[in-house]
Amino acid sequence: MSTVLTERVMAAALAARSAGHGGKGAIYDAACRELCISRATLMKKIKELTLTSQRKRRSDAGHSALQRDEAMLISALLMESTRKNGKRLYSVADAIDTLRANGMIRAEFLDIVSGELRPLSACTISRALRTYGLHPDQLLAPAPVTELASLHPNHVWQIDASLCVLYYLKPCTDTRANGLRVMDHAEFYKNKPKNVARIAADRVWSYEITDHASGWLYVEYVMGAESGENLCSVLINAIQERGGADLLHGIPQVLMLDAGSANTAAMTRNLCHSLGIKLVPHKVGNARATGQVENARNIIERKFEPGLKFQPVNNLDELNALAKKWRMHFNATAIHRRHNKTRSQLWMSILASQLTKAPPIEVCRELAIAQPESRKVSPKLRVSFLGREYDVSTVPDVMVGEKLMVTRNPWRSDAAQVVLIGEDGREVFHVVNEVVKNEFGFAETATTIGEFKQHADTPAQTALKQIEQIVTGTTSPTEAEAARKAKGIPFNGQLDPYKHLDDELPTYLPRRGMTHDLSAPKVELPPLSHVEAAKQIKAMMATTGGIWTADNFQWLSQRFPSGVPQDQLAAITVELSHSLTEFNAPLRVVKVA
Repeated sequence: MSTVLTERVMAAALAARSAGHGGKGAIYDAACRELCISRATLMKKIKELTLTSQRKRRSDAGHSALQRDEAMLISALLMESTRKNGKRLYSVADAIDTLRANGMIRAEFLDIVSGELRPLSACTISRALRTYGLHPDQLLAPAPVTELASLHPNHVWQIDASLCVLYYLKPCTDTRANGLRVMDHAEFYKNKPKNVARIAADRVWSYEITDHASGWLYVEYVMGAESGENLCSVLINAIQERGGADLLHGIPQVLMLDAGSANTAAMTRNLCHSLGIKLVPHKVGNARATGQVENARNIIERKFEPGLKFQPVNNLDELNALAKKWRMHFNATAIHRRHNKTRSQLWMSILASQLTKAPPIEVCRELAIAQPESRKVSPKLRVSFLGREYDVSTVPDVMVGEKLMVTRNPWRSDAAQVVLIGEDGREVFHVVNEVVKNEFGFAETATTIGEFKQHADTPAQTALKQIEQIVTGTTSPTEAEAARKAKGIPFNGQLDPYKHLDDELPTYLPRRGMTHDLSAPKVELPPLSHVEAAKQIKAMMATTGGIWTADNFQWLSQRFPSGVPQDQLAAITVELSHSLTEFNAPLRVVKVA
């Protein structure tokens, strides 16, 4: 706003402030004409340049005539009619009408002036729902999340697989050609599934691994699909020491991933069991838990993959070689916003006690297929495994005769690992040593003869649980969950959403009209032959006890020489039956005098 305009607007504001009742309008109109602006624009500029007093708060602010119990019912119906995508099928007004028709709410207020009970409007009820914190917009808001922290580099890794939506790879030998093909949207989209199926085997998948503490990003491409074999192969490559600026390596203590079938396959679990990695699959639908690795895919798509269109790539090895060069440069140069250092710089702060070197690739691959085996505890508190005996007396709560799950120890050939389930439901590994025996076959240890914080529930979450209990007619969250699994009818069938359709409708007077002058066409049936007519008449006479005779046929032929009309069969049958009755009348004996 210019200085001149500001001065003129302020002058108009001061003049209006000192003007008497009814005099402000003329001052504002004059200013609008002079400045060539509308009244709304003038008032907006005055509001920007002057201080206005706050509107006095109503004495009944924060109070509502709608009871909380009725608000809960309205909110419950709105939430129950909401789809998974957040679309609400019932509006607030429709929900109120339905509940009122069913006699489940009244939603009224007393008019002090007239003394009558009047229904609350939909707008008033909607405001009351927000006051109580029960409006669907409030209940469907995201729940608060807990910030996750890791203690040091290699404490927690996150891994995820992503299907490349931009490219597919057709290996070729021509170094001038680009085997990595761009997936044109006009050729590959949902309405052309055959085109997508044709290149399914050539689709490129990428596995992203991030170190949670430093954010170090490892990416490797595979062919085929997301599988336990591909995941184990990438993880084994990632934990190896590769040298140079490709820093990330070693055994992480925790591996976070989604709960997909490939990620929780036996091969993946076996590898992590043997290496002592704690698998932490996040809850289905909670991708936020591994948000760091989810964001890694976005970084790769924006910073690495766009250049592939201009760089010939003939096979998967060349693609991974480029990915290696890119990840070394990116992790060494890009500043991470959380710790304001490069990812490589922070990862280098790892201590020797925090870096566990990985076994060779061949050993890791063997561990991936080495499933823990069940072994029975002997009275000496030992188990036999791979032809050796191991002392399990150090395993907590071990008992003679029970079975333990035993697997290889990847770092020590003289020790094994016992897999137990901890109090938190996760697997715990206990290292057990081999029983060393002397030249007499006795164990060297034998005795010589003679000597996991969660946020408390928010008001919205508490309300959602209460709503679940209202909808299912239960008194606890467990009962509500069981009722949901039983597929019970919401509100125990008390709510009839169509009850208002039974209300008496207005009586409508019939409308006068004109008679249609169209007459139905006359249908002429062809006459029947004498034989066909005789068959039908004989059957009709049989139902009344009559008998068809040759005289009847002769009479029919003489009466209708050109054929018998179909519409006269019933009359002919009656006539023949009557004449037959008179003909068959009983004879009387008369005495002659």
